[in-house]
Amino acid sequence: MKLLHSIVVGAVLAATVAPAFAQEQFVALPSYRVGPYASGGSGFYGGIIDYFSLVNAAGGVNGVKIAWQECETEYNPSRGVECYERLKTQRGGATLVEPLSTSIAYGILDRIPQDKIPMTMLGYGRSDAANGKVFPYVFPLISSYWSQAAAMVKYLADKNGGSLKGKKIVHLYHDSAFGKEPLPVLEALAKQQGFELVKVPVAPPGSEQQAQWLQIRQARPDHVILWGWGVMNSVAIKTAQRNGFPREKILGVWWAGSEEDTVPSGDAAKGYTAMSFNTPGNYPVLDEIRTKLYKAGKGNLSDQARIGSVYHMRGVTAGILFVEAMRTAQEKFGKGKPVTGEQMRWGLEHLNIDAARQKAVGAANMFPPVKTSCEDHEGSGAVKVQQWDGKKWNAITPNWIVGDRALVKKLIDESSNKYAAEKNLKPACMP
Repeated sequence: MKLLHSIVVGAVLAATVAPAFAQEQFVALPSYRVGPYASGGSGFYGGIIDYFSLVNAAGGVNGVKIAWQECETEYNPSRGVECYERLKTQRGGATLVEPLSTSIAYGILDRIPQDKIPMTMLGYGRSDAANGKVFPYVFPLISSYWSQAAAMVKYLADKNGGSLKGKKIVHLYHDSAFGKEPLPVLEALAKQQGFELVKVPVAPPGSEQQAQWLQIRQARPDHVILWGWGVMNSVAIKTAQRNGFPREKILGVWWAGSEEDTVPSGDAAKGYTAMSFNTPGNYPVLDEIRTKLYKAGKGNLSDQARIGSVYHMRGVTAGILFVEAMRTAQEKFGKGKPVTGEQMRWGLEHLNIDAARQKAVGAANMFPPVKTSCEDHEGSGAVKVQQWDGKKWNAITPNWIVGDRALVKKLIDESSNKYAAEKNLKPACMP
């Protein structure tokens, strides 16, 4: 098929360790498939591995097969650091790492440039790492938390006739580095636009929130931003209903916008909205995964109903970005040869996945166009809003939304330059 030929796809054994190849590109996956955040980790890493498997069976990236190894972190920062240290020297050395955890990403942030292993943070992590002059090996791809927070405020302002002046917004957040990450943007926008920001933390994992929703009910906010993860999300949705707070006034972070958040919430979730950097729906690449992998018994997910789910689609998106970075790096450093971590960094910094390239890989409009540079390791900053209709997610914003990019850029520069001064770094673009 044309799609198969276009992205060089196929299948491979769906194990936690890919089989050894003479020509292989090794990716470290400090993942989590057990614990309170298992649904997110299993879906996301399952999607990455499915896409890698698809590419491998048709010959890899210009003949170079992708290898990977998982290490269970249970979303625990110290275990995440241990897994990184264990994986980074495996199979000739890791050339990419993706921890899917803001706390773990912070934990290995200073090790990454020393080891010359690029780290991606797809839709999460340290937002000011978008400045590649200061963080040359870190890539908060597609959209950072700061860009998402700015887009959230823009969307809510649009819902209120273009202004939030005099409104009250509660930030109900996972009390961790993840939950606190958007605060600089939310605080700056509250001051700029004249709305009141009320911060309500929830102790992880978030299985008890009655006190927080009592506080919210007393505050009588116009909107609640649910910045949750794992079990915290369904508990929040159901507790909001019990306290009489309208679900239509809740807007979730994209890690609070999966089937694993809404299905357990039952009728309480119908009409609930959340952010997304993927457009819900089916795509040719997902059909290829079903037919080329799962029909042959080689897919990574145990539950085939999860194919194309929110978390799985995000993993497939990550896989596409990683493979495109490999392909881009090979075009500069030599086709048909594995690239080093330094060369992979260059490939990630020169991504250009436009609409035509998305169509070629069977993912047209599945995620926003991504174009990175030294000054912009994010590459997009665009998002959509999706709504749960009781059975599935539907995009309710037809176009990609971008928040106050000037404000976000200003905060990125201020924060990253402060980090550079503290670490005695001289910001500069790498060749």
